[in-house]
Amino acid sequence: MMIDGWAVNALPGVLVVPAVAAALLAILPNYRATARLNVMATTLTLICALSLFFGKPQPGPYLLVDDLNGTFIVLTTFVGFTTSIFSASYIGHELEIGRLTPAAVRFYHTMYQMLMFAMNLALVANNIGLMWVAIELATLTTVLMVGIYRTHEALEAAWKYFILGSVGIALALFGTILVYVAARPVVGEGVDAMVWSVLVTRAGAFDPALLDVAFVFLLLGYGTKVGLALLHAWLPDAHAEGPTPISAVLSGLLLNVALYALLRFKMLLAANPAAIAPGPLMVTLGLLSLVFAAFMLYRRRDIKRLFAYSSIEHMGIITFAFGMGGPLANFAGLLHMTMHSLTKSAIFFAVGHVAQVKGTQRIADMGGLTETHPVLGWSLILGVVAIAGLPPLGIFMSEFLVVSSTFAREPPLAILLVAGILIGVAGLFLRLNSIAFGEPRGPAAKAQASYVPMFSHLALVLVAGIYMPPALVVWFQNVAGLLG
Repeated sequence: MMIDGWAVNALPGVLVVPAVAAALLAILPNYRATARLNVMATTLTLICALSLFFGKPQPGPYLLVDDLNGTFIVLTTFVGFTTSIFSASYIGHELEIGRLTPAAVRFYHTMYQMLMFAMNLALVANNIGLMWVAIELATLTTVLMVGIYRTHEALEAAWKYFILGSVGIALALFGTILVYVAARPVVGEGVDAMVWSVLVTRAGAFDPALLDVAFVFLLLGYGTKVGLALLHAWLPDAHAEGPTPISAVLSGLLLNVALYALLRFKMLLAANPAAIAPGPLMVTLGLLSLVFAAFMLYRRRDIKRLFAYSSIEHMGIITFAFGMGGPLANFAGLLHMTMHSLTKSAIFFAVGHVAQVKGTQRIADMGGLTETHPVLGWSLILGVVAIAGLPPLGIFMSEFLVVSSTFAREPPLAILLVAGILIGVAGLFLRLNSIAFGEPRGPAAKAQASYVPMFSHLALVLVAGIYMPPALVVWFQNVAGLLG
């Protein structure tokens, strides 16, 4: 009972802590203290999130915690915590070299906590309208952070992100309204017609035609946020021009939040036997994203754009897995999402270091990193080996499960899936070779940011590829069962 009571109190904590921290950061007179407060706030938020494993509060009309969003919440708060540690030293270096002003540093940390609040709210929202508002808030917050350098390129990237994100979120809003219209004759008017835990139990009686149209709009709207091709145009620019810690958060967390919203609506359609099957639509977009991004890796000249397209590729694999559905594919999708978040954020931590020591993001101006900075160079190699899905790292296991489950059910799709993965792997190693090996090129300054977050993520990915605790396996199996 005491544990359950603590969980009830911890649920508001994942929202209140970042909201209060954002307010304090906005008025804190000493900008140098903002980084410490940012880390303290993310630490406390992570503790509150972990406590939800020990007991779940009863769902209300606005907030909900179950096995599905519990996984997303803990992953989000953990990566948010480690990124805040990396961010403290990275942003401090940006201040020292004059790329950011003290006011911009305070603004950055304020927006960081607002982003954590918005993502957590989207994940725990039981009201589909509130979830939409939270994802829109997260979008607006990241738009402001992408443009924080105030260069022409950064402002252009922020503007593109804002325009395309607004189009996507407008489509998602229309889809949300259609779900409400479908629910109203069955559930009645008012808040209950937007409460997901009510909708999923009554979805079998909804008008299937309205649900079909709604899901198409939701897939296009939230798919824009996921970065699925051909809705991805904002993502490479946002990664290339924004601060590197935000690239880590975008790839490791925000794309997952939009995918989570899609999964909630996929479960609604699955509960209505007369509605279209959402799986084939997700499989098609996922496979398209994978193949498209894999070929685009060969043409990248900017290291952050390179890994932005890698994120599109892996979100395609995850969407494909959830579209295939079934216990094994859903399990593989959850595992791949978790491993991708940890690995890609670690890679962006390494990329942040590389940009510091080389003073550029251009791949042509890099080279010989393993000679000039051996620890950094080999860490980046390990990150790329992990994201490429080579054994014994965690992504190898998740990709193996996705491919094997697809071979058992749809062999032609499995062939396309494997081909896309192999094309992407070759593209990544082609670019990695020119960065890590060969004659040293460009300047060779000392990296200032902390290595601890990068090493901790890579260690977790390595351990997950060798051994997964039985409790975690059971947890993922339960979530896979919820997804249908």
